[in-house]
Amino acid sequence: MQAFRILFLASFFTLLLGCGTKEKESAQQGAKPAPELKGKRILMVIAPKDFRDEEYRIPREVFEKAGAEVTVASASTEKATGMLGMVVKPDILLEEVKATDYDALVFVGGVGARQYWEDPAAHRLIKEAYTGGKVLGAICIAPVTLANAGVLKGRRATVFFTEANRLKAKGAIYTGEDATVAGKIITGNGPKAARKFAQAVVNLLASGEKSPR
Repeated sequence: MQAFRILFLASFFTLLLGCGTKEKESAQQGAKPAPELKGKRILMVIAPKDFRDEEYRIPREVFEKAGAEVTVASASTEKATGMLGMVVKPDILLEEVKATDYDALVFVGGVGARQYWEDPAAHRLIKEAYTGGKVLGAICIAPVTLANAGVLKGRRATVFFTEANRLKAKGAIYTGEDATVAGKIITGNGPKAARKFAQAVVNLLASGEKSPR
């Protein structure tokens, strides 16, 4: 039992320090305007506790700046708390979500994202989105949920490095990249990739095209 606690704490602090590296934001002069997503709906899925603050905050800012409407889902509609203290009030229960109501589904990472790795509601939603041709995104350790739902088999994907073997075990081709786009699935490896990850979601939604596997 003591060994289990030590292992859990080690994993927690690895995520806090590694998945907790703050993204270095820098203004890019002469950058092209963000693609227009007016009328597009994006669902962001967070854990009730210990979601990764930057992986929620930065993508949401990017999505809304591009004109998308963002809805937040969780296993509870009580206020959710991030690893760094951010508080978010989810709009809808995960189990009540219909993939057909959204253009993209994005799973936020953080230690709490483990809750959805084997969650039937999360897997059902992912499979519905996948078969319906929706854009699917997951960042940090959340890509494990996509892998366990069976949608990463034979596809290129990235994840926080501690969970790479979990993706490989489900047939994914681990890239180790900050962000990887494969078809309509986008994966990111942590907070430092949050903006790049979010922009990939926006670009894919705006283009309506599929990228190589």
